[in-house]
Amino acid sequence: MNQEILNSISSFTSKILRKNFGRGPQLCQSTLSDRYLVVYIRGFISPMEEVLIQQGYRNQVDKARTVIINHAIEELKGVVEISLNRDVFDHYHDWNLPNNTGIMMFVLDARVGSECIPEEHVNLKLLESEVARISLLVEKVPDQIKIYPLSKSLYVIERRGIFVPIEKSLIQKGYADELKVTKDELEKSHFHRNGKFDEIFKASVKDIFIDWNFKEDKSYMAFILDN
Repeated sequence: MNQEILNSISSFTSKILRKNFGRGPQLCQSTLSDRYLVVYIRGFISPMEEVLIQQGYRNQVDKARTVIINHAIEELKGVVEISLNRDVFDHYHDWNLPNNTGIMMFVLDARVGSECIPEEHVNLKLLESEVARISLLVEKVPDQIKIYPLSKSLYVIERRGIFVPIEKSLIQKGYADELKVTKDELEKSHFHRNGKFDEIFKASVKDIFIDWNFKEDKSYMAFILDN
């Protein structure tokens, strides 16, 4: 894929965020491989959000940001589809507020460009087993785990069949927002603290992002490595 197209998507993402939040990020970097476009964002907490987080209102910041980001993604989706000549099948986003980083991920309806080959030193079976082990600590072993290396420093992992019956019941009863906040805190803490991912990747993991599709019982994770 032409790097100029990816740079253009990154630039437009910065403009959309600036328009919706009043300030743009320090960095926007787009990566495309297989059917996945991931925009990695750094330096994007507004002064107002910083004050709210310091005062203990992190959940409220998460909820407010989600509303605005979903609006921004709808606008960005059209640019992505025109730029890549593909339809956006699904989209996800997540933010690591302590690191002041985040991602937007677009799942395309067909592959664009070549599939990235994983680094030889990364044992994908061991990575899959470790994701399954940590998932079991907080919910259950996923019915299916797929690993997509997008670059040397970015791995996307799809988990399907991850919700236990009580979670499905909460979703059906309209508590999806509360469940997402709880899962976000619980899963991230376990994957960061209990995972052996630095050993598996042979590199330091800078960020782990997680988002869910409650309707389809699946989740996407993104590992950002310090390569």
